[in-house]
Amino acid sequence: MKTPGLLGVVERMGNLLPNPFWLFVCLGGVVLVLSWLGSLIGMEATDPQTGDKVEVTNLLSGDGLKEIVTGAVDNFTGFPPLGVIITVMLGVSVAEHSGLISAAVRSVVARTGPKTLTFIVALTAVTGSVASDAIFIIMIPLGAMAFNALGRSPVVGAVVAFAGSAAGFDASLLLNITDVLLSGISTSAAQIVDADYEVNPLSNYYFVIGSSIILAGIITAVTEFFMDKKIHQIVNHDEVDYSTVAFTDDDGNEIKDLTLHPGEQRALKLTGIAFVICMAAYFALLFISGSPLQGEGGEVMDSPLITSIAVPIAVIFFILGVVYGLSRKTITKPADIPLFMERGLESMLPILVLFFVVSQFVAWFTASNIGVWVSIKGADLLESWNMPTVVLLGGFVVMVALINMLITSGSAQWAMMAPIVVPMMMYLGISPEVTQMLYRIGDSATAIVTPMNPYFAMAFAFVLRYYKKAGLGTVMSMMIPYCLAILVGWFLFFVLWWSLGIPLGPGAPMEYPA
Repeated sequence: MKTPGLLGVVERMGNLLPNPFWLFVCLGGVVLVLSWLGSLIGMEATDPQTGDKVEVTNLLSGDGLKEIVTGAVDNFTGFPPLGVIITVMLGVSVAEHSGLISAAVRSVVARTGPKTLTFIVALTAVTGSVASDAIFIIMIPLGAMAFNALGRSPVVGAVVAFAGSAAGFDASLLLNITDVLLSGISTSAAQIVDADYEVNPLSNYYFVIGSSIILAGIITAVTEFFMDKKIHQIVNHDEVDYSTVAFTDDDGNEIKDLTLHPGEQRALKLTGIAFVICMAAYFALLFISGSPLQGEGGEVMDSPLITSIAVPIAVIFFILGVVYGLSRKTITKPADIPLFMERGLESMLPILVLFFVVSQFVAWFTASNIGVWVSIKGADLLESWNMPTVVLLGGFVVMVALINMLITSGSAQWAMMAPIVVPMMMYLGISPEVTQMLYRIGDSATAIVTPMNPYFAMAFAFVLRYYKKAGLGTVMSMMIPYCLAILVGWFLFFVLWWSLGIPLGPGAPMEYPA
C-alpha cells in the first residue's frame, strides 16, 4: 500500500537514500574531493578566536593519503562514542536479558489507575529508552495491554506507547545510551574548534529530566483532549481483535494481564534494595572526604565517577541485572552472564560497523579543515543576517526535524551534522551542549511519523494486529498530532529554560566564549 500525499513523497525520497554505511562512504569521498578542490583554489578563512588563517588541506596529496591509511585504526578505536557505548551496553545487556527491565516496566504500568494511565504509560515509555531499541518491543504491546485491561482501546495504548518510546530516545528520567552516544560525537565536533573541549554525558541531564515530564504531559494532553476521540472515529472498535492483546514475561510465556507473580515481585524488591545500596555507595565515593574517587580539590565534576560515568552506569546495571537474574533464576550459572553480554553486543553490531566509516569521515573532515572553513563562513553569514537568537535556534530545530524524515538513525544524523553545526554555533557563542540539546528536540519529533523509522513499521504492525483494516495512512494520521505538539511544546519549554539561564546539566555552559 502506497502512503498518500506529502508523507508518500517523503517515503519514496527516503527509499532512494543508501544505507547509512554507504551514505558515510559517499560523504567521505566528497570530503576528499573537496579537500583537493579547496586546496587548489586557495580556500581560507580567519579564525575569529585566534586570528590565525585556516586553509583547506589537500587529503589526496601524498602526505594526506599516507595519513588516511596509517590513521584508519586509530580513527576508529579513538572515536569517543565507541568504547563508551560498548562499556554501557555490557551492563545494560545483563539487566535486559535477565528480565529486569521488562519486569520493572510492567510493575510501573500495573500500579496505575484509569485517571493516570496515559501519563504513566507515556512517562514509562520515555524513561524506558534506557533499554535502547528493546523499549519498542516491550512498550508497544504493553501499552495496548494496559489500556485494554482498564477498558480502553488497545490501539490508543499502542499509539501512546510508540509516541513515548520514540520521543524518549532523546529524553529520560535516567541517564541512557543516547546521552553517552551523542556526547561523544559532540566532543569530536567541538574539538575542531577547541582541542581540549569535552561534552560530558551528563551535559543535558537536568533539562532532559524536566523534558521527560513535559513530553509525557504533551502526549497525555494530545491523547485525552484530541486523539482518544479521533482514534475512536478512525477505528471501528467492533472489528478490533482483543484476543491478540498479550505480552511476554521474562520466561517467554504469553500473559494476558499485567500482574507480577510472586517470584517477579520478590526479585524486584531485592533489586530495589540493591539499587539503594549501589546509589549510596556511588554518592559516598563521590562526596565523602578522602574518597579515592573524589575529584582534585574535592571538585565533584572532576571525579572519575562523573568524567567516566559510563563505568558506574555499566556496573550498576550489571549488579542489578545479576541480583534480579539470580532471584528469578534467569541466571542459573556463571556462564549466563557473559552470554547476556554477548547478546547485548550482537544488537550493537550495526552501530559498530557504522562507527568505522563515521570515524573516518569525522577524522578526514577535521584534517581537511573544511569543517572549520564552513563553520567560520557560516557563522559570519548568520551573524550578518542579525537574526534573533531564538529564531536561529528554532530554525535549527526545524532543519533537524526535516532531515530526520529521511535519515532516522539519530547517531548517524548527528555524526553528519555535528562537525559543521557544533563549531558554527561555537563561533556564534552557543555552547556545544545547547546545540546538542536542540538536535535532540528536532530528532525526536519527526521520528514518530517518518516511514523511514523501522519502529514506525513495528507500531504499524501492532496496530494492524489489533485492527486488521489499518493502513500506513491510518497510523500516520494518528501520529502527526503528537509530532507537531512535541516539536512546538518541547522547543517552547527549551526557550523558557534557556531564558531563565538554568544550566542544561552539571558543568554545562549555555554560552561559548566566541
